[in-house]
This record gives sequence, structure tokens and C-alpha cells, in this order.
Amino acid sequence: MSTAERPMPPLDADERTTLESWLDFYRATLARKCADLPEEGLREASAAPSPITLLGLLQHLAEVERNWFRRVLAQEDAPPLFAPPAGGGDGSQGREGGWEFAEDATYEQALAQWEGEVAAARENCAAREIDDTSPFMGGRVTLRWIYTHMIGEYARHCGHADIVRERVDGRTGV
Repeated sequence: MSTAERPMPPLDADERTTLESWLDFYRATLARKCADLPEEGLREASAAPSPITLLGLLQHLAEVERNWFRRVLAQEDAPPLFAPPAGGGDGSQGREGGWEFAEDATYEQALAQWEGEVAAARENCAAREIDDTSPFMGGRVTLRWIYTHMIGEYARHCGHADIVRERVDGRTGV
């Protein structure tokens, strides 16, 4: 996914196209927020006490993509990409990993992991109808629900990315 591309979702499309287009819009927004920054800028937290960084957001959303589209939707045995945050070692606090990063973690690595998870998500979704379900939390979850959840997840984190990016280099509206 090129960081320059951010297609506008169609104004008059069927439900699936609309949901996929909004998810892709927010994916592209995240990529743009991270682009054109040096490594140290990607590691800079927004404001104390928040630990949120652009690199952490990218890693976190790779983990979220992996969770919903591989573990839940496709029922794959896909181990976590990143360790859960400190204090929630077993993941019981509901936060996926990715927020913290290793000293040697790079933007290129994080971007490649995220892009790989987005590609796997698209592949897993292509073979399913929007009403198809997968087991989840003792019930069933539809692809429609997962798309809607992911749009909200990305929209929220793109808002975080707006604040971090502005704090790092003053750019807004990226």
C-alpha cells in the first residue's frame, strides 16, 4: 500500500464495498501518518504519561489485523507478533501487543509486518460473504461485524496518530 494513495470511499456503493473502502481509507491514513519521518520521530511518544508512538501504533494495528482476520475470522493458529504489554503478560487485560517495541525494531520491519497482515486479511475476507460467521466468545461473529469493528479501531488510532504526528513535527492533515 503506497503511503501516497488514500482513495476516497465511494459515496454510493453496496454494503461490502463501502465497509472495505472505509477500512482501506483508514489503513492508508495510518500509513500516511507514519511516512516521511526519521526513526526517532516514529519512536517519539505523544505526551507524558502516554506511551503511544507511531511505531507502536503500526505494530499494534498489525497485531489487531492478525487477531481479527486470521485468528477469529479464519480460525488460524497465528501466534502473537509482539509480547503483550507489561502487566498483562497473559493478554488478560484486553490489549494486544505491539505498543512497546524492541530497541532494534525499525519502521521498515513494522511496515512490512503490517502490510503482510493487511494482505492476509484481504485474502481471508475475499473467500467469504459478509454474513459468514466464525466462532467467537461462545457465539458467532459475522464478517460485517469484524469490518465495522476494524473501521472503529482504525478511526480511533488514526486520531491518536494525528496527535502524535503533530507533536513530533508539527504536521497536521497528513
